[in-house]
Amino acid sequence: MHSKLVAVAVDCLDAERCAAFWCAALGVEVRGRWQDAHEVQYVEIGTADRPMLVFQPVPEGKAGKNRLHLDIAPVTGSQEDEVERLVRLGATRVADEAEHPWVVLADPEGNEFCVLPPRSG
Repeated sequence: MHSKLVAVAVDCLDAERCAAFWCAALGVEVRGRWQDAHEVQYVEIGTADRPMLVFQPVPEGKAGKNRLHLDIAPVTGSQEDEVERLVRLGATRVADEAEHPWVVLADPEGNEFCVLPPRSG
């Protein structure tokens, strides 16, 4: 017996804003919105063949380093082209150190993620 990764939940202040950024970043669409018993509205994005990202509103802002982060890579173009595109969408460059093959960015709410060089396959 084992489990299947269904979604990655992202805490945020504004679920719609985060979902819009990540939809543009990943080339996906909102798959659904739903409310919990406390009337908190969640936004799910992604495709049927991959785990979804679920944006869940929380009352507090980001307080420290992420314990979990996303790694993404451009489908076409270079790593720097992708970094520049994501910055135009609202990301912030956090770290770009020569000894690492990744560039650390933060989404509009400060959630950090890495942009890797293009991958084959």
